[in-house]
Amino acid sequence: MATARTPMPVKKKPLPAGLPREWYESHNRRLKAMRLAISLLDSGTYDARRATNRKIRTMAVRTGIHRPSNTTCKLVRAFIVSNAG
Repeated sequence: MATARTPMPVKKKPLPAGLPREWYESHNRRLKAMRLAISLLDSGTYDARRATNRKIRTMAVRTGIHRPSNTTCKLVRAFIVSNAG
């Protein structure tokens, strides 16, 4: 009998202080894009061409993530492409 997988707890470390604001924005954008890419891959979207902005934003709503920008959607597709290779 198969059991449901429980996610491993992740220990969060504080971000380094003193970096430019753009670094923090970029870091958080990459984390958001990675979470969305993982959700899309788990749902069966393995082709970046099928991951439209609408599909990515719908997944964000389903997973409780704030609406991603166009830039974040592009990054999600880039993560999906890098996973395929």
